[in-house]
Amino acid sequence: MVIRNVLRVCAALLLGLAFLTGTGVPASAAPATHAADAVRTIRYDASRAAEFRAAVDEGARIWNARVSNVQLVPGSPADVVVYADNGWPRARVTGLGRGTIWMGRQAVWEGHYTVRIASHEFGHILGLPDRRTGRCTDLMSGASAGTSCRNPDPNAAEIAEVEDNFRYGRTGVTPGITLTEAPALARH
Repeated sequence: MVIRNVLRVCAALLLGLAFLTGTGVPASAAPATHAADAVRTIRYDASRAAEFRAAVDEGARIWNARVSNVQLVPGSPADVVVYADNGWPRARVTGLGRGTIWMGRQAVWEGHYTVRIASHEFGHILGLPDRRTGRCTDLMSGASAGTSCRNPDPNAAEIAEVEDNFRYGRTGVTPGITLTEAPALARH
């Protein structure tokens, strides 16, 4: 009888602790993963990026190393298609994680760094607008940072914004517009 009462008390304590922690599992167990925390895979096709293909892959790698809830991977069917042309770099965003990038040779001919261009244009696809601050530390300052800027890395605020974009399904870019680095054509 005493053993039975001790067992009941122990069982009640364990159930009470599980109820208080709100999990129903031991406190050392890993928390459940929520759908909002899942990693979103964005497939890109750089087969038409010509001489910029390695820069595009490096731009994707840079973002992959810095954000945790989205990953850019080469693949098909593609969410993002990357082209090379003789114009200015630009991105047409059709939705969060979807669109078209043009790696324009004109910016490269003027001295802009191809990996920064690729990383910047992926930033648009990830929901970041242009912010022409002129600071090299701001990836989304784009060409306003000048040709001497070779920083292809997003800063902490840009990383946090992308994480939030994919966590909450929002974007700072109006779908359907083309964002360009062309000084005379730049849209804000």
